[in-house]
Amino acid sequence: MDLAEKARSLRLLLFDVDGVLTDGTILLHADGTESKQFHIRDGTAIVWAHRAGLATGLLSARQAASTTQRAAQLGIPIVLQGVTNKLDAYQRLLAEQGLRDEEVAFMGDDLLDLPVLGRVGLAAAPADAVEAVRSRVDWIAEARGGHGAVREFVEFVLEAQDRWDAIVEPYVAGADR
Repeated sequence: MDLAEKARSLRLLLFDVDGVLTDGTILLHADGTESKQFHIRDGTAIVWAHRAGLATGLLSARQAASTTQRAAQLGIPIVLQGVTNKLDAYQRLLAEQGLRDEEVAFMGDDLLDLPVLGRVGLAAAPADAVEAVRSRVDWIAEARGGHGAVREFVEFVLEAQDRWDAIVEPYVAGADR
């Protein structure tokens, strides 16, 4: 099965957070709070994925208020944080959502992500993922984590599902007036 065929079967796009939706940097402030930086184009792509009928979710080993807030801003319905075993959490998620591995894509960047990357229908990574991840995934973004890798991946999936033109058309039509 080629990549486009795998992408056409997807119903859920699942993402690690740190190193995928962010560049992996965590700013720890003196008052104990922390902050992260998310790329606006990644967020836009997630909204487009929702409009195209795809579900999205976050699967992270860390618990962070900034992740919760970003997920709420984007309307991401599945937010699994503080997960000590990502594969166990993934398997529970599949059972709860009634999904098969072939219907899920996961983008991860580090060793913790390998068990889930090895199970999903389409495994993806940002350009700066560790080599052990990049050598085992189906698809690698040209962009780094936190710098548009998620946008690239969502565009790839929507193009493979023949949904990209419907997303782009209203913007192009508006620009041609």
